[in-house]
Amino acid sequence: MYFIGAGPGAPDLITLRGARVMGQCRLVLYAGSLVPEAVLEHAHPEAEALNTAGMHLEEQVALYRRAQAEGLDVARVHSGDPAIYGATAEQMRALRELGIAYEVVPGVSSFTASAAALGAELTRPGVTQTVILTRVSGRASPVPEREHLPGLAAHGATLCLFLGGNQLPQIVAQLQDAYPPETPVALVQRASQPDERQHRSTLGQVLDEIRVSEWALTTMLIVSPALGDPETSSRLYDPAYAHRFRRAEGAGLSGGKP
Repeated sequence: MYFIGAGPGAPDLITLRGARVMGQCRLVLYAGSLVPEAVLEHAHPEAEALNTAGMHLEEQVALYRRAQAEGLDVARVHSGDPAIYGATAEQMRALRELGIAYEVVPGVSSFTASAAALGAELTRPGVTQTVILTRVSGRASPVPEREHLPGLAAHGATLCLFLGGNQLPQIVAQLQDAYPPETPVALVQRASQPDERQHRSTLGQVLDEIRVSEWALTTMLIVSPALGDPETSSRLYDPAYAHRFRRAEGAGLSGGKP
């Protein structure tokens, strides 16, 4: 049994291992609400592929039992990386109760795919060296009180918010006390997919520039001073900076590490 991170949507952003493992399994379960069918091009030609979007947990566990009885390897395909908002923990618990061994194959998360789409680095020296991944409460998954946005935003770090497109007005209101209105923000919808789109703005202006209903689904919101153009550079490639792999110009070797 394999949990495979399919990546953000583009079929070629699944890992080599994920594609290889999927191609070996004769039962493929995929979350069709988030995983495009194009990803199934990596499945075995004779594999049975089932969309689990309409299934509850017990129905999925029944398929694991069936596969166990028939001696089938199962590829359970999730969007992005299974470790982040993957709803995998309860499936893993059920598999352990059934005595079914499983392996997790990591994938490319939508927050890194969004940064790639924007051509952005989320950590900048002297600006922010921390990335916070979070979301706002939904009907199925409430966020603990200690993790509510105002407290997280107080760090002033790069903030990546999953699954919050339909709550953008509330999110912006909660962030305004921590980030100045000129803080750069970006919305990326369906990162890496053919219908991907993005919008860059600032925290103070973004709601005046978009129609919230058009960004309700599969949208990543990134709020970060790093999205601007701060005139800072890492010392790593500074000619005057020496480390174990390179001499500084006009100096001997340093004992520092990159």
